[in-house]
Amino acid sequence: MDKFHEECGVFGIYSTLKIDIFSFIQSGLFSLQHRGQEACGFSILKNGFIFTYKSEGLVLDFFQKISNYKRYCIGNAVVGHTRYSTEGGQNKKNIQPFFGKSSCGKTIISIVHNGNIINAKNIRKKLEYKGINFFSEYSDSEVILRLIQKNLLENNNNLEESIKKTTFNIKGAYSVIVLMDNKMAAFRDPNGIRPLCYGFLDEKTYIFSSETCGIDAVGGTYVRDLFPGELIIVDDNSIKFSMISKTENIKNRICSFEYIYFSRPDSVIENLNVYKIREKSGEKLYEQYPVKADVVIGVPDSGVPASIGYSKASGIPFKPILIKNKYIGRSFILPKQEIREKMVNLKLNPILHEIRSKRVVIVDDSIVRGTTSKKLIDILKKSGAKEIHFRSASPPIIAPCYLGVNTPIKKDLFSYNYKNNIKKILDVDSLEFLSMDNLIEILGGKNYCFGCFTEEYPI
Repeated sequence: MDKFHEECGVFGIYSTLKIDIFSFIQSGLFSLQHRGQEACGFSILKNGFIFTYKSEGLVLDFFQKISNYKRYCIGNAVVGHTRYSTEGGQNKKNIQPFFGKSSCGKTIISIVHNGNIINAKNIRKKLEYKGINFFSEYSDSEVILRLIQKNLLENNNNLEESIKKTTFNIKGAYSVIVLMDNKMAAFRDPNGIRPLCYGFLDEKTYIFSSETCGIDAVGGTYVRDLFPGELIIVDDNSIKFSMISKTENIKNRICSFEYIYFSRPDSVIENLNVYKIREKSGEKLYEQYPVKADVVIGVPDSGVPASIGYSKASGIPFKPILIKNKYIGRSFILPKQEIREKMVNLKLNPILHEIRSKRVVIVDDSIVRGTTSKKLIDILKKSGAKEIHFRSASPPIIAPCYLGVNTPIKKDLFSYNYKNNIKKILDVDSLEFLSMDNLIEILGGKNYCFGCFTEEYPI
Protein backbone atom coordinates (compact mmCIF):
# COMPACT_ATOMS: atom_id res chain seq x y z
CA MET A 1 0.00 0.00 0.00
CA ASP A 2 1.19 3.52 -0.79
CA LYS A 3 -0.30 5.20 2.29
CA PHE A 4 0.13 4.97 6.01
CA HIS A 5 -2.80 3.16 7.62
CA GLU A 6 -4.19 3.76 11.06
CA GLU A 7 -4.67 0.56 13.03
CA CYS A 8 -8.27 1.14 14.02
CA GLY A 9 -11.06 3.25 15.44
CA VAL A 10 -12.80 2.71 18.78
CA PHE A 11 -16.28 3.73 19.86
CA GLY A 12 -18.43 3.27 22.95
CA ILE A 13 -21.72 4.40 24.52
CA TYR A 14 -22.88 3.90 28.10
CA SER A 15 -26.36 4.83 29.29
CA THR A 16 -28.39 4.37 32.44
CA LEU A 17 -31.38 4.06 30.10
CA LYS A 18 -32.27 1.36 27.60
CA ILE A 19 -31.44 2.86 24.21
CA ASP A 20 -31.28 1.79 20.54
CA ILE A 21 -27.77 0.38 20.81
CA PHE A 22 -27.80 -1.24 17.35
CA SER A 23 -28.42 2.05 15.53
CA PHE A 24 -25.86 3.94 17.61
CA ILE A 25 -23.02 1.46 17.16
CA GLN A 26 -23.74 1.14 13.43
CA SER A 27 -23.56 4.93 12.99
CA GLY A 28 -20.53 5.30 15.24
CA LEU A 29 -18.49 2.61 13.51
CA PHE A 30 -19.50 3.78 10.05
CA SER A 31 -18.20 7.26 10.91
CA LEU A 32 -14.84 5.68 11.85
CA GLN A 33 -14.61 3.42 8.79
CA HIS A 34 -11.65 5.41 7.45
CA ARG A 35 -9.54 4.24 10.41
CA GLY A 36 -9.83 0.56 9.51
CA GLN A 37 -11.46 -1.40 6.68
CA GLU A 38 -10.48 -5.02 7.26
CA ALA A 39 -12.90 -6.02 10.00
CA CYS A 40 -15.16 -4.67 12.72
CA GLY A 41 -17.19 -5.76 15.69
CA PHE A 42 -19.07 -4.76 18.82
CA SER A 43 -19.99 -5.95 22.31
CA ILE A 44 -23.29 -4.83 23.78
CA LEU A 45 -24.55 -4.82 27.35
CA LYS A 46 -28.16 -5.96 27.60
CA ASN A 47 -30.01 -7.03 30.74
CA GLY A 48 -26.74 -7.58 32.57
CA PHE A 49 -25.25 -9.78 29.82
CA ILE A 50 -22.51 -8.91 27.31
CA PHE A 51 -22.92 -10.22 23.74
CA THR A 52 -20.19 -9.91 21.10
CA TYR A 53 -20.49 -10.01 17.30
CA LYS A 54 -17.55 -9.47 14.93
CA SER A 55 -16.51 -10.31 11.40
CA GLU A 56 -14.31 -9.38 8.47
CA GLY A 57 -15.46 -6.72 6.03
CA LEU A 58 -16.64 -3.14 5.91
CA VAL A 59 -19.05 -1.78 8.50
CA LEU A 60 -22.21 -1.72 6.36
CA ASP A 61 -21.50 -5.20 4.96
CA PHE A 62 -20.88 -6.45 8.49
CA PHE A 63 -24.19 -5.14 9.81
CA GLN A 64 -26.09 -6.56 6.86
CA LYS A 65 -24.83 -10.03 7.83
CA ILE A 66 -26.50 -9.84 11.24
CA SER A 67 -29.74 -11.74 10.68
CA ASN A 68 -30.93 -11.66 14.29
CA TYR A 69 -30.26 -7.95 14.70
CA LYS A 70 -33.32 -7.46 16.94
CA ARG A 71 -31.36 -9.26 19.63
CA TYR A 72 -28.94 -6.32 19.63
CA CYS A 73 -31.39 -3.43 19.27
CA ILE A 74 -32.04 -2.30 22.83
CA GLY A 75 -29.43 -2.21 25.58
CA ASN A 76 -27.51 -0.06 28.04
CA ALA A 77 -24.03 0.05 26.55
CA VAL A 78 -21.84 -0.94 23.62
CA VAL A 79 -18.20 -0.85 22.53
CA GLY A 80 -17.15 -1.20 18.91
CA HIS A 81 -14.05 -1.36 16.74
CA THR A 82 -12.98 -0.92 13.11
CA ARG A 83 -9.77 -2.77 12.35
CA TYR A 84 -6.72 -2.30 10.19
CA SER A 85 -4.13 -4.84 11.32
CA THR A 86 -0.62 -4.05 12.50
CA GLU A 87 0.51 -6.40 15.28
CA GLY A 88 -0.91 -9.89 14.84
CA GLY A 89 -1.71 -9.56 11.16
CA GLN A 90 -5.03 -10.31 9.48
CA ASN A 91 -5.94 -13.51 11.34
CA LYS A 92 -9.68 -13.67 12.11
CA LYS A 93 -8.86 -14.45 15.73
CA ASN A 94 -7.39 -10.95 16.08
CA ILE A 95 -10.64 -9.14 15.28
CA GLN A 96 -11.86 -6.95 18.16
CA PRO A 97 -13.56 -6.60 20.60
CA PHE A 98 -11.75 -9.09 22.83
CA PHE A 99 -13.72 -10.39 25.77
CA GLY A 100 -13.16 -12.39 28.93
CA LYS A 101 -15.46 -14.85 30.68
CA SER A 102 -16.03 -15.94 34.24
CA SER A 103 -15.53 -19.53 35.42
CA CYS A 104 -19.19 -20.22 34.69
CA GLY A 105 -18.87 -19.03 31.07
CA LYS A 106 -20.53 -15.61 31.35
CA THR A 107 -18.83 -12.75 29.50
CA ILE A 108 -17.79 -10.24 32.17
CA ILE A 109 -15.54 -7.83 30.28
CA SER A 110 -14.90 -6.64 26.72
CA ILE A 111 -12.34 -4.17 25.36
CA VAL A 112 -11.44 -2.29 22.19
CA HIS A 113 -8.00 -0.79 21.63
CA ASN A 114 -6.29 1.59 19.21
CA GLY A 115 -2.50 1.70 19.25
CA ASN A 116 0.44 -0.61 19.71
CA ILE A 117 1.97 -2.06 22.89
CA ILE A 118 5.68 -2.45 22.17
CA ASN A 119 6.40 -4.82 25.08
CA ALA A 120 3.30 -6.98 24.56
CA LYS A 121 5.17 -10.13 23.49
CA ASN A 122 7.17 -10.27 26.71
CA ILE A 123 4.05 -9.65 28.82
CA ARG A 124 2.17 -12.39 26.98
CA LYS A 125 4.95 -14.91 27.62
CA LYS A 126 4.86 -14.11 31.34
CA LEU A 127 1.08 -14.43 31.49
CA GLU A 128 1.11 -17.71 29.58
CA TYR A 129 3.77 -19.02 31.97
CA LYS A 130 1.31 -18.29 34.80
CA GLY A 131 -1.35 -20.35 33.05
CA ILE A 132 -3.36 -17.56 31.42
CA ASN A 133 -4.73 -18.64 28.05
CA PHE A 134 -4.96 -16.44 24.95
CA PHE A 135 -7.46 -16.70 22.12
CA SER A 136 -5.71 -14.61 19.43
CA GLU A 137 -2.79 -15.68 17.30
CA TYR A 138 -1.05 -12.58 18.58
CA SER A 139 -2.69 -9.35 19.59
CA ASP A 140 -1.38 -6.67 21.91
CA SER A 141 -5.01 -5.70 22.54
CA GLU A 142 -5.70 -9.10 24.07
CA VAL A 143 -2.64 -8.67 26.27
CA ILE A 144 -4.28 -5.55 27.74
CA LEU A 145 -7.51 -7.49 28.32
CA ARG A 146 -5.83 -10.44 30.06
CA LEU A 147 -3.79 -8.10 32.27
CA ILE A 148 -6.95 -6.27 33.33
CA GLN A 149 -8.69 -9.59 34.02
CA LYS A 150 -5.78 -10.80 36.13
CA ASN A 151 -5.75 -7.56 38.10
CA LEU A 152 -9.51 -7.65 38.63
CA LEU A 153 -9.13 -11.01 40.35
CA GLU A 154 -6.35 -9.65 42.53
CA ASN A 155 -8.11 -6.35 43.36
CA ASN A 156 -11.59 -7.50 44.37
CA ASN A 157 -13.07 -6.58 40.97
CA ASN A 158 -12.01 -2.91 41.33
CA LEU A 159 -11.86 -1.73 37.71
CA GLU A 160 -10.06 1.56 38.41
CA GLU A 161 -7.23 -0.07 40.34
CA SER A 162 -7.01 -2.93 37.85
CA ILE A 163 -6.60 -0.57 34.89
CA LYS A 164 -4.00 1.49 36.74
CA LYS A 165 -2.01 -1.64 37.59
CA THR A 166 -2.26 -2.74 33.97
CA THR A 167 -0.85 0.55 32.66
CA PHE A 168 2.15 0.23 34.99
CA ASN A 169 3.18 -2.82 32.95
CA ILE A 170 2.39 -1.86 29.36
CA LYS A 171 4.51 0.45 27.23
CA GLY A 172 3.43 2.02 23.98
CA ALA A 173 0.47 3.82 22.44
CA TYR A 174 -3.05 3.02 23.55
CA SER A 175 -6.53 4.42 23.57
CA VAL A 176 -8.82 1.84 25.18
CA ILE A 177 -12.51 1.46 26.01
CA VAL A 178 -13.55 -1.23 28.50
CA LEU A 179 -17.08 -2.57 28.98
CA MET A 180 -18.18 -4.46 32.08
CA ASP A 181 -21.64 -5.51 33.22
CA ASN A 182 -22.17 -2.33 35.23
CA LYS A 183 -19.71 0.28 33.97
CA MET A 184 -17.54 1.55 31.13
CA ALA A 185 -13.98 2.89 31.28
CA ALA A 186 -11.87 4.78 28.74
CA PHE A 187 -8.18 5.66 29.03
CA ARG A 188 -5.18 6.92 27.05
CA ASP A 189 -1.45 6.35 27.36
CA PRO A 190 0.69 8.98 29.17
CA ASN A 191 1.86 10.43 25.84
CA GLY A 192 -1.63 10.64 24.34
CA ILE A 193 -0.29 9.32 21.02
CA ARG A 194 -3.58 7.95 19.71
CA PRO A 195 -6.73 10.09 19.92
CA LEU A 196 -9.76 9.53 22.15
CA CYS A 197 -12.53 11.96 23.08
CA TYR A 198 -15.80 11.89 24.97
CA GLY A 199 -19.19 13.57 24.87
CA PHE A 200 -22.79 12.93 25.83
CA LEU A 201 -26.13 12.24 24.22
CA ASP A 202 -28.04 13.41 27.27
CA GLU A 203 -27.30 13.65 30.99
CA LYS A 204 -27.59 9.86 31.30
CA THR A 205 -25.76 8.75 28.16
CA TYR A 206 -21.98 9.10 27.59
CA ILE A 207 -20.08 8.60 24.33
CA PHE A 208 -16.41 7.74 23.71
CA SER A 209 -14.88 7.88 20.24
CA SER A 210 -11.53 7.98 18.46
CA GLU A 211 -12.72 11.15 16.73
CA THR A 212 -15.40 13.79 17.19
CA CYS A 213 -17.03 12.66 13.93
CA GLY A 214 -18.17 9.55 15.82
CA ILE A 215 -19.92 11.68 18.44
CA ASP A 216 -21.46 13.82 15.70
CA ALA A 217 -22.72 10.72 13.87
CA VAL A 218 -25.00 9.73 16.76
CA GLY A 219 -26.21 13.26 17.46
CA GLY A 220 -24.07 13.70 20.57
CA THR A 221 -22.31 16.74 22.01
CA TYR A 222 -18.51 16.74 22.15
CA VAL A 223 -17.04 17.70 25.53
CA ARG A 224 -13.26 17.29 25.15
CA ASP A 225 -10.42 14.90 24.40
CA LEU A 226 -9.23 12.65 27.19
CA PHE A 227 -5.99 14.00 28.63
CA PRO A 228 -2.85 11.91 28.13
CA GLY A 229 -2.77 9.41 30.97
CA GLU A 230 -6.41 10.02 31.91
CA LEU A 231 -8.96 7.40 32.95
CA ILE A 232 -12.72 8.02 32.86
CA ILE A 233 -15.17 5.54 34.39
CA VAL A 234 -18.94 5.86 34.05
CA ASP A 235 -21.60 3.78 35.79
CA ASP A 236 -25.27 4.16 36.70
CA ASN A 237 -24.49 6.68 39.41
CA SER A 238 -21.59 8.86 38.30
CA ILE A 239 -18.72 9.75 35.99
CA LYS A 240 -15.28 9.64 37.59
CA PHE A 241 -12.05 11.20 36.30
CA SER A 242 -8.58 10.13 37.44
CA MET A 243 -5.01 9.80 36.16
CA ILE A 244 -3.24 6.52 35.50
CA SER A 245 0.24 8.09 35.56
CA LYS A 246 2.20 10.45 37.74
CA THR A 247 2.17 14.06 36.54
CA GLU A 248 5.90 14.08 35.77
CA ASN A 249 5.45 11.14 33.37
CA ILE A 250 2.66 12.76 31.35
CA LYS A 251 3.37 14.42 28.01
CA ASN A 252 1.22 15.41 25.07
CA ARG A 253 2.66 13.72 22.01
CA ILE A 254 -0.32 12.96 19.80
CA CYS A 255 0.57 11.59 16.36
CA SER A 256 1.02 14.49 13.93
CA PHE A 257 -0.18 12.27 11.08
CA GLU A 258 -3.67 12.37 12.57
CA TYR A 259 -3.90 15.89 11.16
CA ILE A 260 -2.14 15.14 7.88
CA TYR A 261 -4.05 12.01 6.85
CA PHE A 262 -5.65 9.67 9.40
CA SER A 263 -8.51 11.72 10.83
CA ARG A 264 -11.59 12.79 8.96
CA PRO A 265 -11.43 16.46 7.91
CA ASP A 266 -14.63 17.25 9.83
CA SER A 267 -13.10 16.06 13.12
CA VAL A 268 -11.59 18.18 15.87
CA ILE A 269 -8.51 16.61 17.47
CA GLU A 270 -7.08 18.20 20.63
CA ASN A 271 -9.07 21.39 19.91
CA LEU A 272 -7.61 21.72 16.41
CA ASN A 273 -9.88 21.59 13.35
CA VAL A 274 -8.39 18.96 11.03
CA TYR A 275 -9.66 20.61 7.85
CA LYS A 276 -8.14 23.98 8.79
CA ILE A 277 -4.78 22.34 9.54
CA ARG A 278 -4.76 20.71 6.11
CA GLU A 279 -5.82 23.89 4.34
CA LYS A 280 -3.15 25.88 6.18
CA SER A 281 -0.50 23.36 5.10
CA GLY A 282 -1.36 24.16 1.47
CA GLU A 283 -1.01 27.87 2.14
CA LYS A 284 2.40 27.31 3.70
CA LEU A 285 3.50 25.19 0.75
CA TYR A 286 2.93 28.13 -1.56
CA GLU A 287 4.76 30.49 0.79
CA GLN A 288 7.74 28.09 0.87
CA TYR A 289 8.07 27.78 -2.89
CA PRO A 290 5.86 29.99 -5.10
CA VAL A 291 5.35 28.84 -8.66
CA LYS A 292 3.42 30.12 -11.66
CA ALA A 293 0.76 27.72 -12.85
CA ASP A 294 -2.67 27.52 -14.49
CA VAL A 295 -4.47 25.12 -12.16
CA VAL A 296 -4.14 23.46 -8.73
CA ILE A 297 -5.45 19.93 -8.25
CA GLY A 298 -5.60 17.77 -5.14
CA VAL A 299 -5.27 13.99 -4.86
CA PRO A 300 -8.63 12.84 -3.46
CA ASP A 301 -9.55 12.82 -0.72
CA SER A 302 -6.95 13.90 1.83
CA GLY A 303 -4.94 16.07 -0.57
CA VAL A 304 -7.92 18.26 -1.49
CA PRO A 305 -8.01 20.61 1.56
CA ALA A 306 -4.28 21.35 1.16
CA SER A 307 -4.75 22.04 -2.55
CA ILE A 308 -7.57 24.48 -1.73
CA GLY A 309 -5.21 26.20 0.71
CA TYR A 310 -2.53 26.39 -1.98
CA SER A 311 -5.06 27.91 -4.36
CA LYS A 312 -6.15 30.51 -1.80
CA ALA A 313 -2.59 31.60 -1.10
CA SER A 314 -1.47 31.66 -4.73
CA GLY A 315 -4.58 32.85 -6.53
CA ILE A 316 -4.22 29.91 -8.92
CA PRO A 317 -7.67 28.35 -9.45
CA PHE A 318 -8.37 25.02 -7.79
CA LYS A 319 -10.31 22.49 -9.85
CA PRO A 320 -11.44 18.96 -8.89
CA ILE A 321 -9.86 17.47 -12.00
CA LEU A 322 -8.90 14.07 -10.58
CA ILE A 323 -12.07 12.00 -10.42
CA LYS A 324 -12.08 9.25 -7.81
CA ASN A 325 -13.93 5.98 -8.31
CA LYS A 326 -15.44 5.56 -4.85
CA TYR A 327 -16.66 2.03 -5.51
CA ILE A 328 -13.25 0.36 -5.52
CA GLY A 329 -12.66 -0.90 -1.99
CA ARG A 330 -9.57 -2.28 -0.31
CA SER A 331 -10.65 -5.82 -1.13
CA PHE A 332 -10.71 -5.18 -4.89
CA ILE A 333 -8.74 -8.10 -6.42
CA LEU A 334 -6.64 -7.77 -9.56
CA PRO A 335 -5.31 -11.10 -10.84
CA LYS A 336 -2.21 -10.10 -12.84
CA GLN A 337 0.71 -7.79 -12.15
CA GLU A 338 0.24 -5.73 -15.30
CA ILE A 339 -3.39 -5.14 -14.34
CA ARG A 340 -2.49 -4.30 -10.74
CA GLU A 341 -0.10 -1.63 -11.99
CA LYS A 342 -3.05 0.11 -13.61
CA MET A 343 -4.86 0.37 -10.26
CA VAL A 344 -4.29 4.12 -10.06
CA ASN A 345 -6.10 4.59 -13.38
CA LEU A 346 -9.04 2.66 -11.95
CA LYS A 347 -9.13 4.74 -8.78
CA LEU A 348 -8.27 8.16 -10.24
CA ASN A 349 -8.94 9.48 -13.71
CA PRO A 350 -8.37 13.07 -14.92
CA ILE A 351 -10.64 15.39 -16.86
CA LEU A 352 -8.38 15.67 -19.90
CA HIS A 353 -9.34 19.08 -21.32
CA GLU A 354 -8.63 20.71 -17.95
CA ILE A 355 -5.03 19.39 -17.98
CA ARG A 356 -3.92 19.47 -21.62
CA SER A 357 -1.31 22.22 -22.25
CA LYS A 358 -1.71 23.48 -18.64
CA ARG A 359 0.87 24.15 -15.95
CA VAL A 360 -0.37 21.96 -13.11
CA VAL A 361 0.29 22.01 -9.36
CA ILE A 362 -0.67 18.66 -7.83
CA VAL A 363 -0.97 18.42 -4.04
CA ASP A 364 -1.02 15.18 -2.05
CA ASP A 365 -1.00 14.66 1.73
CA SER A 366 2.31 12.73 1.67
CA ILE A 367 4.67 10.51 -0.29
CA VAL A 368 5.18 7.08 1.29
CA ARG A 369 6.38 4.44 -1.21
CA GLY A 370 6.15 6.83 -4.15
CA THR A 371 4.37 4.37 -6.43
CA THR A 372 1.09 6.29 -6.52
CA SER A 373 2.90 9.60 -7.02
CA LYS A 374 4.85 8.25 -10.00
CA LYS A 375 1.74 6.80 -11.61
CA LEU A 376 -0.24 10.01 -11.10
CA ILE A 377 2.52 12.05 -12.67
CA ASP A 378 2.59 9.62 -15.60
CA ILE A 379 -1.18 10.03 -16.00
CA LEU A 380 -0.83 13.83 -16.06
CA LYS A 381 2.00 13.68 -18.60
CA LYS A 382 -0.03 11.40 -20.87
CA SER A 383 -2.95 13.80 -20.50
CA GLY A 384 -0.82 16.55 -22.01
CA ALA A 385 0.17 18.65 -18.97
CA LYS A 386 2.69 21.31 -19.98
CA GLU A 387 4.37 21.49 -16.55
CA ILE A 388 3.91 19.44 -13.36
CA HIS A 389 4.75 20.85 -9.94
CA PHE A 390 4.35 18.30 -7.12
CA ARG A 391 3.63 19.38 -3.53
CA SER A 392 3.51 17.18 -0.43
CA ALA A 393 1.48 18.54 2.52
CA SER A 394 3.84 16.80 4.96
CA PRO A 395 7.61 16.63 5.42
CA PRO A 396 9.55 13.74 3.85
CA ILE A 397 8.73 10.41 5.55
CA ILE A 398 12.05 8.78 6.43
CA ALA A 399 11.15 6.32 9.20
CA PRO A 400 8.46 3.73 10.03
CA CYS A 401 6.05 3.99 12.96
CA TYR A 402 5.96 1.52 15.85
CA LEU A 403 3.07 3.08 17.73
CA GLY A 404 -0.12 1.84 16.09
CA VAL A 405 0.32 2.66 12.41
CA ASN A 406 0.94 0.18 9.60
CA THR A 407 3.93 1.55 7.70
CA PRO A 408 6.38 0.14 5.16
CA ILE A 409 9.83 -0.85 6.40
CA LYS A 410 12.47 1.84 6.19
CA LYS A 411 14.06 0.64 2.96
CA ASP A 412 10.69 0.92 1.17
CA LEU A 413 10.14 4.56 2.11
CA PHE A 414 10.63 6.74 -0.97
CA SER A 415 12.09 9.78 0.80
CA TYR A 416 14.54 7.67 2.80
CA ASN A 417 15.77 5.78 -0.25
CA TYR A 418 16.15 8.62 -2.70
CA LYS A 419 16.57 11.71 -0.51
CA ASN A 420 17.94 14.39 -2.86
CA ASN A 421 16.94 12.62 -6.09
CA ILE A 422 13.17 12.61 -5.64
CA LYS A 423 12.48 15.41 -8.12
CA LYS A 424 14.55 13.67 -10.79
CA ILE A 425 13.00 10.24 -10.20
CA LEU A 426 9.44 11.59 -10.21
CA ASP A 427 10.35 13.61 -13.33
CA VAL A 428 8.55 16.81 -12.32
CA ASP A 429 9.33 20.47 -12.98
CA SER A 430 9.44 21.23 -9.26
CA LEU A 431 8.96 19.39 -5.98
CA GLU A 432 8.36 20.71 -2.48
CA PHE A 433 7.60 19.10 0.89
CA LEU A 434 6.06 20.98 3.77
CA SER A 435 8.94 21.92 6.05
CA MET A 436 9.16 20.70 9.64
CA ASP A 437 9.25 24.32 10.84
CA ASN A 438 6.00 25.07 9.04
CA LEU A 439 4.34 21.87 10.26
CA ILE A 440 5.26 22.82 13.84
CA GLU A 441 3.95 26.35 13.28
CA ILE A 442 0.66 25.08 11.82
CA LEU A 443 0.14 22.68 14.73
CA GLY A 444 1.08 25.35 17.25
CA GLY A 445 4.08 23.69 18.88
CA LYS A 446 6.33 20.66 19.23
CA ASN A 447 4.09 18.59 21.52
CA TYR A 448 3.48 15.93 18.89
CA CYS A 449 4.98 12.67 17.70
CA PHE A 450 7.01 13.45 14.56
CA GLY A 451 8.73 10.06 14.49
CA CYS A 452 8.07 9.26 10.83
CA PHE A 453 9.70 12.56 9.83
CA THR A 454 12.56 12.76 12.35
CA GLU A 455 13.08 9.14 13.54
CA GLU A 456 12.75 10.47 17.09
CA TYR A 457 9.93 8.82 19.03
CA PRO A 458 8.33 9.73 22.37
CA ILE A 459 8.75 6.14 23.59
